[in-house]
Amino acid sequence: NKYNINSIIMRDNEFLIRNITKDEVDSIAIEWAAKEGWNPGIYDANCFYSADPKGFFAGFFKDEAIACISAVSYDSSFGFLGFYIVKPYYRGKGYGIEIWNKALAYLNTQNIGLDGVIEQQENYKKSGFSFAYNNIRYEGKAKLTSEFFPEIVNLSKVPFDDILHYDNGIFPVSRLNFLKCWIQQPESLSFAAIDKDKIVGYCVVRKCRNGYKFGPLFANTAELANKLFTTANNYLKPETKIFLDIPDKNKAALTFAEKHKMTKVFETARMYTKSEPDIDINKVFGVTSFELG
Repeated sequence: NKYNINSIIMRDNEFLIRNITKDEVDSIAIEWAAKEGWNPGIYDANCFYSADPKGFFAGFFKDEAIACISAVSYDSSFGFLGFYIVKPYYRGKGYGIEIWNKALAYLNTQNIGLDGVIEQQENYKKSGFSFAYNNIRYEGKAKLTSEFFPEIVNLSKVPFDDILHYDNGIFPVSRLNFLKCWIQQPESLSFAAIDKDKIVGYCVVRKCRNGYKFGPLFANTAELANKLFTTANNYLKPETKIFLDIPDKNKAALTFAEKHKMTKVFETARMYTKSEPDIDINKVFGVTSFELG
């Protein structure tokens, strides 16, 4: 059997939930996210799938994909939900809750995080999620400057182990496989801030269906975040649309976005099933993605 029988649920022999392949992550989850206006990255599927190949599900009704969800297990302690989408015609018919329950069962021991649209927050609470803070999507335009910062270098010049070690200090758990892929995407930019031979910040900017998204933008200070952001902007075509997702708990990051004349366009509720991870949110000037945390 191509698919693990444990990953399958049947309803009246017509509705089937199964793991999906990397190509199906692209053609179902990513494509549907684009239609919902979530503006996914062009090359997201490969890196998302590398985080947990068993963590992507779709529900099929008479061989038609009608629902999807991701439940990425980073390790035995932490997982993240995303891509929870049901085709409009099939909403309100019970298919969504079935695939939702499948995802929760897959991550049954972990602390689970998600970025949910505000209007669904009460429903997520019923499934055991508690509100932590809001993430706000800001939109702006790339601006070319003459500024140059010697402490900002191409991320490719930094040993991967150093990047992973820095990321481990900010993201709730280690995400080695995902990070290896994420920082080497086609049509992307990545930079690091270096102080005394140590990494003190880094950013990845990836091409999306519409413009470019920064994520992550991690830095020890707002000044370093600004230098990373400005350097990356200098490599983009002026007036290109850019997006940055900021946790509203980081007040310096909100000020940073306003300084760069970015405007709020979208908001999500970051929620967890157990407790908010003990990370320094003041170093998060841009989350990696709403789908994987």
